[in-house]
Amino acid sequence: MRKSSIRRSCAALAAVTSLALAVTACGGTTKNDVKDSGGSAATAGKADPNAATKKGLTVGFLPKQVNNPYFTSADKGGEKALEELGSSYKEVGPSSATDTSSQVSYVNTLTQQQVDAMAVSAQDPGALCTALKQAMTNKIKVVTYDSDTKTDCRNAFVSQASAEDLGRTEVQLLAEQIDYKGEIAILSAAQTATNQNTWIDFMKDELKDPKYKDIKLVKVAFGNDDAQQSFQQTQGLLQEHPNLKGIISPTTVGIKAAAQYLSGSKYKGKVKLTGLGTPNDMRKYVKNGTVDAFELWDPAKLGELAARTAVALSSGQITGKEGETFKAGDMGTFTIGKDGVINLGKPTVFDAKNIDQFGF
Repeated sequence: MRKSSIRRSCAALAAVTSLALAVTACGGTTKNDVKDSGGSAATAGKADPNAATKKGLTVGFLPKQVNNPYFTSADKGGEKALEELGSSYKEVGPSSATDTSSQVSYVNTLTQQQVDAMAVSAQDPGALCTALKQAMTNKIKVVTYDSDTKTDCRNAFVSQASAEDLGRTEVQLLAEQIDYKGEIAILSAAQTATNQNTWIDFMKDELKDPKYKDIKLVKVAFGNDDAQQSFQQTQGLLQEHPNLKGIISPTTVGIKAAAQYLSGSKYKGKVKLTGLGTPNDMRKYVKNGTVDAFELWDPAKLGELAARTAVALSSGQITGKEGETFKAGDMGTFTIGKDGVINLGKPTVFDAKNIDQFGF
């Protein structure tokens, strides 16, 4: 089904969705309704790594925002993998990343459409739990990707990389660029985004190392993954902290907006900027000297791994328990870690020397 058809079906299912929300709110789903194994909401039963890969499945993707270039790339990776595996892809989701509650209705829509599995990037860790548990009681496998929910509200979480690696390396990148001294700030996405907050916690912990004694984190600002808000927040940070030496923005929308502001200001080349961005978004700013280096994973690979994980769960090859392994096509073999977390791999650092080698 094409995206336009899905959006029409969402409208047609509004009444049904409202009913589903009412039932969910009244009846609820407790932790006892979903078997907990290995820290995630793994289903009862034992995984069979040799089980045949099921075909003809339908997997729904629910990103934080459907018109966000990052999620467009990620979800296309998922779509391509599902086509290769002989299954079908759907995408639903809000057009704005600021409306955290709207994701609940989309989860319920996918549940009513009786998809076999769903891959969700959670805007809020708690808001989706009841709806996701309801999906699991309907035998729908739930994978989170990019941003997690609570561990008992999904079967597995496909993480971009180790949260610790991402948080610490962003501090390390910026520290090198500002010679380990000066005031810095963080420009994040939504205040409730679990991935952002986890990375920021590791950034703060990294800054406790004595080698950063001359670096001071003066503020964490939130641009809500909105280009205009992130642009304005960057401007506000520099007005509020005129001695600012660097900014970390662990969000693709935020770092691009910050780079756009810096490139046209007197701060270009003086205030260092790093974080998580896509090569296509940041190439211009690397080449004009606004940004020295930044990092990211390949979002298409993240979406592909989310899709392959969903199919492996639906096929009974894994349940989400720590220590289980599965083959993800040409991506190789992955092992499920603590709390049902599957790490994509180490982040890649992009700079003027290598940025033209990447096209996403």
